Amino acid sequence: MTAVQTSPEQHGDASDAAGQEQFPAGAQVLVRDEVWLVRNAVPTTDDGTRVEVVGVSDFVRDQEAVFFTGLDTVELIDPRDTRLIADDSPTYRRSRLFLEAVLRRTALPQSERRLALADSFLLDPLPYQHRPAELALSGANLRPRLLIADVVGLGKTLEIGLTLAELIRRGRGERILVVTPQHVLEQFQHELWTRFAIPLVRLDSVGIERIQREIPAGRNPFTFFKRVIVSIDTLKNTDQYRHHLEQIRWDAVVIDESHNLINRGSLRNQLAQTLAPRTDALILASATPHNGDARSFAELIALLDPAAIRDPENYRAEDIEHLFIRRTKVSTEVREQMKGQWADRGPSQAVHCPATPAEERIFEELAAVWLPRDGSPSVSSVPLFPYTLLKSFLSSHAALKATVSARIKTLEKKDDPRATAAELAALRRLTELTADLTEADSAKFASLVEQLKGIGVGPSSDTRVVVFSERVQTLEWLATVLPAALGFRGRTGKDCLRVMHGGLSDEQQMRVVEEFGLAGAPVRILLTGDVASEGVNLHRQCHQLVHYDVPWSLIRIEQRNGRIDRYGQAHPPQFRALILTSGTEGAKDDTLVSERLLEREDQAHRSLGTAEAVTGLYRAEAEEKSLIQDLLRGRTVDESLDGRRSGEDAGTDAMDDFLADFFGSVGDEPQAETAETGGQSAPGAADGTTGAGTGEATGSVLPRLFDSTAHFLDEALREVYPDARDRLDLDRDEQSGLLSFRPPADLLHRLKALPVDYLREQRLRERLLVTFNRRLAQHSLQRAREAGSTSSWPEISLLTDLHPVVEWLTDKVLVRLGRQEAPMITAEVAEPTYLVQGVYSNALGRPTVVKWMGVTRSGAVDDDMVSLLRRSGVGPTMANKLRHRDPAPLAAAIPAVLEAAEAFMERHRDAWDRPLRESIERHKLRLGDWEQPTLAGEHTKRRLTDLADDLLTTGQRPMLRVLAVLLPDPDAPPAASASPSAAPAAL
Repeated sequence: MTAVQTSPEQHGDASDAAGQEQFPAGAQVLVRDEVWLVRNAVPTTDDGTRVEVVGVSDFVRDQEAVFFTGLDTVELIDPRDTRLIADDSPTYRRSRLFLEAVLRRTALPQSERRLALADSFLLDPLPYQHRPAELALSGANLRPRLLIADVVGLGKTLEIGLTLAELIRRGRGERILVVTPQHVLEQFQHELWTRFAIPLVRLDSVGIERIQREIPAGRNPFTFFKRVIVSIDTLKNTDQYRHHLEQIRWDAVVIDESHNLINRGSLRNQLAQTLAPRTDALILASATPHNGDARSFAELIALLDPAAIRDPENYRAEDIEHLFIRRTKVSTEVREQMKGQWADRGPSQAVHCPATPAEERIFEELAAVWLPRDGSPSVSSVPLFPYTLLKSFLSSHAALKATVSARIKTLEKKDDPRATAAELAALRRLTELTADLTEADSAKFASLVEQLKGIGVGPSSDTRVVVFSERVQTLEWLATVLPAALGFRGRTGKDCLRVMHGGLSDEQQMRVVEEFGLAGAPVRILLTGDVASEGVNLHRQCHQLVHYDVPWSLIRIEQRNGRIDRYGQAHPPQFRALILTSGTEGAKDDTLVSERLLEREDQAHRSLGTAEAVTGLYRAEAEEKSLIQDLLRGRTVDESLDGRRSGEDAGTDAMDDFLADFFGSVGDEPQAETAETGGQSAPGAADGTTGAGTGEATGSVLPRLFDSTAHFLDEALREVYPDARDRLDLDRDEQSGLLSFRPPADLLHRLKALPVDYLREQRLRERLLVTFNRRLAQHSLQRAREAGSTSSWPEISLLTDLHPVVEWLTDKVLVRLGRQEAPMITAEVAEPTYLVQGVYSNALGRPTVVKWMGVTRSGAVDDDMVSLLRRSGVGPTMANKLRHRDPAPLAAAIPAVLEAAEAFMERHRDAWDRPLRESIERHKLRLGDWEQPTLAGEHTKRRLTDLADDLLTTGQRPMLRVLAVLLPDPDAPPAASASPSAAPAAL
């Protein structure tokens, strides 16, 4: 912007447009001696213009604030006042670093659809994992919002991390909230830091207490850190946290295992309803996002886009394809890219365990009294309870004892002795039958010991195994008898085994998961309930899993198996299930249900890639309840599973047809490139201002002066710390690429955002170990999980563009030049050429077009500044002759140069802006067709329409900034000019 605001308090009654003309979104202003970026400006009746800003200068960087021109002097920084200065650094290092830092710190424009950072992280090159980020950035939706519904094990956390990284690079990820189940907090935090260098502060129950001790009383704890990860079980306490959450806006919110949000009125649903309207980007993740109810799933989608679905009872997959992506292990793209990187699972092995005499007596009692084989009534007045009793017994005698005891207490509280007498008598007979049972009376226990010894679990082996059971009593009983049976003695008998279930705190659960993933930890056996069947990675050191009891749900079986059958598994996963068999006539043993469910899950996995859609119920609890009801009706397991899919149950055929689309592979293949998605270049594509593409070719997305981030960091260290070996105790291993140094105070402040355990365990406040060598970083990550390691946090971290060390040095370089200073650089140009940044923004202050230009005094413009610099010989081998140049005549030309730059941008603005404008217009047309006969629906429609308008480039002039001036070398012989031509390089 080439105008300067001189009397800010005069316009209190101006229109909104007038306020934006005074302080256009994207312009820089000076307030209280600090530089701020304008996000929005609206006139008020009493206090002048209300200017919403975010800090730019070092002291207030990224801080949000609101100023009123009637109360503060808000001065629009005028690029015409740029002061030209000499650069006395060797090879013009200071100038080159400054230009690179500006390029790095400038957010990619909203119109840039391609992935910019996908190849720079600690990830395998798997393009299928890029698809969610591509969808989020594609412009298919007004905001980056999507549901990632890939099946268990495909790497949803990595897909989320890549999406967040791309949002951060676009200035849309400063404030991030990640919400996960409590037992995966550290796992999620670990992946985002070690793979992407995105630090999240963990606010678990301990973390929140710590922060509340550190911050002033009454302050919102969620404003204390920019990027946090919180347990959904902590955050769902709306009475404690809702008032804080309602007072804050996020750039991005991630909710993992989002199927838990579906139940309307639940605390988790209330949390989601609070967060969804208070964030720009919203990423939901769940391998099982559908509960079988169309309206419930529509409500989940409405969190992402309230106008996506017109009729919540009747919609198709294509209605939400801009919000929804789902792949399975057998999807074409996944299967081809995963060859050799994910071992195929073996078949589920049913291990028959013939019942002991004591167990046969219990089978006889159950068959005679509780589940009569002749079809006569059960002794229980509650139809489902006999099956609850049966499942407890099929788990263990310990679980049966607990179920019987709880039922007796329930019946004894009733005031009708005659109605409960028979059932109480039957329960007491079961109590007698189980009273003296030990592990010697358990066929499953004997078989478990035999199987574990067979696969090598024991005191002299590193083999690990996960043992699942639905019953806490079974887990706790096994924990007391299993170590000794396997030969573990003394302290090793205690250290070899860990138990995890929902009764443990979040800290205890995370500690168990971390220990099991460390090769150096003594734990060999993990006994766990189904709390570990969702989201937990148990495959790092383990490929053996035993179902001590089998859940009566295909979904739950698949979720359990997915803990070790997932991306990164180096060995074929092996599954065993203990099947208790009985010789008693009419006994309902494990062959009735469990064994058949194992077979059906394996069939579905191999043919479909998932078992979720087999029953058409999509929820583990619903599958089990439906199966038990069908068993009560006399159906077999196969009849129950196939009956719903064939439509035998009333109303299921329509529902099955409706849901079939959602549980195919949605978003499996990249869309064909079209003009709409950015496949055809528009003016400016050469410097990364337009285009969606598929994200594979990332070279031109990020304009860079330095050939690598490593080269930039090396030069920055020499400039900022020429005596780094002394001041930072810097040590560099040239062969491996390892950098080791003592972090100074200003970097330590940034490191507060790193996980507390990581800072402490690796003593990062004393010394940092970092590298650009991916192989070294990967080796360090692997070594952290291997024998001898006491921490899963790696000693060495990979330096990425997002790493705090890189951001710290980038900012240190920026402040080497004063406010509105631009260096003069002698280069291979025929005439003075001014390097100018031009930015168009939307009403939200986000850039929609970013141009990097070279402009001569004659008005010639080249909009490919990076190519111009290279042609002009600006690089590490150039010489700085330290020749004095008079800045006065060069500064006098700045106003004319800015006018030429602005005229150039105005001429080409329409072409640059067209892809964004067309995408938003399509959204507005869809909104025009969306009707909801409620006031809330009309409000939503207006709100989304206003949002669409806010995303368009404002009608204001561009924000311009003079970055540097290239000057001809008076000693150089006449040569071909490297000055810009009148036509832009990109056109």
